[in-house]
Amino acid sequence: LHCYPNAGLPNPLSETGYDETPEDTANALEVMAQEGLLNLAGGCCGTTPEHIAAIVGKLKPYAPREIPDLEPASCFSGLEPFTLKGKDSPFMMIGERTNVTGSPRFRKLIKNDDFESALAVGQQQVENGANAIDVNFDEGLLDSEACMAQFLNLVAAEPDIAKVPVMVDSSKWTVIEAGLKCTQGKSIVNSISLKEGEEKFLEQAKLIQRYGAAVVVMAFDEEGQAATKDDKVRIAERSYKLLTEKLGIDPTDIIFDLNILTVGTGMEEHANYAVDFIEAVREVKQRCPYARTSGGVSNISFSFRGNNPVREAMHSAFLHHAIQAGLDMAIVNAGMLEVYDNIDKELLEKVEDVLLNRREDATERLIEFAEDYKAKSEGKEKETQKWREDTVENRLEHALVKGIVDYIEHDTEEARQKYPKPLDVIEGPLMSGMNVVGDLFGEGKMFLPQVVKSARVMKKSVAYLMPFMEEEKRKNPEKNQTQGRMVLATVKGDVHDIGKNIVNVVLACNNWEITDLGVMTPCEEILETAKKQNANVIGLSGLITPSLDEMVNVASEMQKQGFEVPLLIGGATTSVAHTAVKIAPAYDHPVVHVLDASRAVGVCSSLISEGDRDRFLNENAEKLQKARDQHYQKQKDKKPLLSIEEARERGFKADWEDYEIPVPEETGVKVYQDFPLEEIAEYIDWSPFFHTWEMRGRFPRILEDEKKGEEARKLYDDGKKLLDRIISEKLLKAHAVAGLFPANRLGDDVELYTDPERSSVLTTFHFVRQQMDKPKDQPNWCLSDFIAPKSLGKVDYIGGFAVSTGFGIDALCEEFEKDHDDYHSIMAKALADRLAEAFAELMHKRIRDIWGFGKDENFSNEDLIREKYQGIRPAAGYPACPDHTEKPILWDLLDVEPQTGIKLTESYAMWPGAAVSGLYLSHPSSKYFGVGKIGKDQVEDYAERKGMSVEEIERWLSPNLGYEPQRQGRGEPSAEKAASAK
Repeated sequence: LHCYPNAGLPNPLSETGYDETPEDTANALEVMAQEGLLNLAGGCCGTTPEHIAAIVGKLKPYAPREIPDLEPASCFSGLEPFTLKGKDSPFMMIGERTNVTGSPRFRKLIKNDDFESALAVGQQQVENGANAIDVNFDEGLLDSEACMAQFLNLVAAEPDIAKVPVMVDSSKWTVIEAGLKCTQGKSIVNSISLKEGEEKFLEQAKLIQRYGAAVVVMAFDEEGQAATKDDKVRIAERSYKLLTEKLGIDPTDIIFDLNILTVGTGMEEHANYAVDFIEAVREVKQRCPYARTSGGVSNISFSFRGNNPVREAMHSAFLHHAIQAGLDMAIVNAGMLEVYDNIDKELLEKVEDVLLNRREDATERLIEFAEDYKAKSEGKEKETQKWREDTVENRLEHALVKGIVDYIEHDTEEARQKYPKPLDVIEGPLMSGMNVVGDLFGEGKMFLPQVVKSARVMKKSVAYLMPFMEEEKRKNPEKNQTQGRMVLATVKGDVHDIGKNIVNVVLACNNWEITDLGVMTPCEEILETAKKQNANVIGLSGLITPSLDEMVNVASEMQKQGFEVPLLIGGATTSVAHTAVKIAPAYDHPVVHVLDASRAVGVCSSLISEGDRDRFLNENAEKLQKARDQHYQKQKDKKPLLSIEEARERGFKADWEDYEIPVPEETGVKVYQDFPLEEIAEYIDWSPFFHTWEMRGRFPRILEDEKKGEEARKLYDDGKKLLDRIISEKLLKAHAVAGLFPANRLGDDVELYTDPERSSVLTTFHFVRQQMDKPKDQPNWCLSDFIAPKSLGKVDYIGGFAVSTGFGIDALCEEFEKDHDDYHSIMAKALADRLAEAFAELMHKRIRDIWGFGKDENFSNEDLIREKYQGIRPAAGYPACPDHTEKPILWDLLDVEPQTGIKLTESYAMWPGAAVSGLYLSHPSSKYFGVGKIGKDQVEDYAERKGMSVEEIERWLSPNLGYEPQRQGRGEPSAEKAASAK
């Protein structure tokens, strides 16, 4: 309360009816003192002596209010506070959907730069009861720092979201710091640990303290992850002392994640994990006063994945005991919780026997009980019997929707006997069932793996009917009426076809006649087949960047030959922008970019629909024109590129004088033939496996997703079964070659030598440098910056590798396709890809060990997936090294094809497709980045360094050109033509 009678300011007491006289002011304050509400502090600026005298006289009999003895509380806030204090505090629930690795919807919105719509995801979490939101942008193709800042700035303007605290979540410190600069209130950082030693730990904690945030401390130290109670407590206590004694951090701002680990695995050393966690929580709360505890609850039941009733009981029982021990917060799937008192008593007893490690046979007893309990709770036997009693039409629909092949031939024969013609079975109950599948898929109620299983059922039924239909045709020739005919192909030079195969299956399910020409298909074959088949649509697919150029070539040839059919474009490297700017102007008829397989049916149906075609084509033309306008406007708005000389001046400058370059134990090339698949499988990152099936999310959290968790678990179980078969029967072969070589930087190139004395040059790799005008404190990166310069006199080292696990995949897929089993054919290719990436990770670990700095690593598979190790392995064709023509240099250096059988196509795609290749760089500051747009001066310089023509380099680096090249004979438009094209 301030009184400023002489300052020309309104007196707050006037609103209560008091005047500004000294006596009235003193009387007002006396009333407050009588209520115990008054505590005078500081001075009264501008108050007259009369006011002061009156106040002193009136208040002399009254003592200041008593300051209550409050228990220290952990306070977090957005616009509103959330406080954890004492036993009566609510358990804190943290929403995880504003996370690109955990929410497909959020990730898609962010990738489409639709941050405004992404806010709705955060708002939905808060409306559903989240006490805080976890925000994460850890995705390789995103500018994570910029995304974090942009999103949190938007959150700050939305009171419904900004009212709750933000948990800034990232594995990269720069992203965490970008978030901390934008949060209001008191946020939480997730996370830091002693894994990299005390110095780094304290450095990051001090910065978090300065930003005014609370911090999650993981129970890791230099020796690895804490599993036992003693290790958890030891690391927590050590961290607590460091934070409170060295930095003076308030204990209420410290949150310990004490590692909830999986029980019920059958391994004796895991049996006490839950007890260790619960007891560690109890002891940490005693030894580290006022600190908080947290954890990820779903980990505890992971060995029972696929059995939701048991997992729900385990989560509830575990939380019941952990909260009693003092657990304050956790990441919990609310849909996977049962009320503790409502858990079946027999199940609860067996669950708690496992959790509390009460008997040696606890796991075996729960496993025996779990399956019966699951069957009982889901009523599977009753459900199976019930649908088998339905009409044949309903049975066929049920089989299609559920993907059940067991009875399909029996039911198809029954339907054939019932309907006049075999074709009537297809056009009647089978197509009716597939229409249900299509509707459910379109509504998001079915997922791609289920649709592919439905296709398997459909194909088996049609295969059974085919002999009868052939006989029918002989008697009364007539054609099956299809929706349309499509010629589908992966373009010349490219071998990747998983996405194309999925489009094939999805369209076939919707009664399209598909001619799939496979991979590496020449333009001439595509167009000739389209003419023979009288195709309604041509579809082109590709993964590597040279495929984009080949698609332009196909479009140009279609124009020259007078085609009028729509051209569909799809694949990982394609985009609406490239389609609009490069492909569509080369062909006067419809060109449509298809984002993923789920859109293919709708696009194709619209293209052949008399009623919908004009509307769709107008919308598509507007979409492409908008993309063109945006592209050319961006070109106009862009800052001019730096000259290549200035970009080099602004390059990364490592402290080579004081840096001790690691020296490998041995150099040269090593070959690994028929490497054990079981060893490779331990390194698999399962998240991209689900992405192949258009199920976005991060493993293992996707298994607990409320919407798609059940199907994700089924897909994972099927994948594991097939992987076990591949390993046990040795259905795939894994070959690799890798090597380390003395090297030095020479400008933007890197020379490799025969020996450390650099007596002769083996070969030279060439790299491209960023030329965008960046802030002065941000280097213009080039991969050569991470290699010691030749002029320094110190020898450095670089590595190279090529691996494949795709030998045998064609025969395996052919086996499945003979049985009309696209589901397992696609799955086999997806697993081969995962094994190839895992093989690359394993080989990188071996090379780091040979290099010396990898021997002290103690990383989990999750750490390896997050690339927490020193060094990088960039690959030609990727953003940091976009030129595919560097691959032949690597192939010659390592003698790849003779040693492993891995070949390069004319577009430098690798065959088999399940293959990975690249370089190894060891410098601690080495990082992945995108080169972005480059200028003609660098292109000319680069062409001279490589001994190639400028036109060749422009073709291979086309997506990176910051200018419009002059080309002849490719059918590619000028900027003016592209901008005006319809």
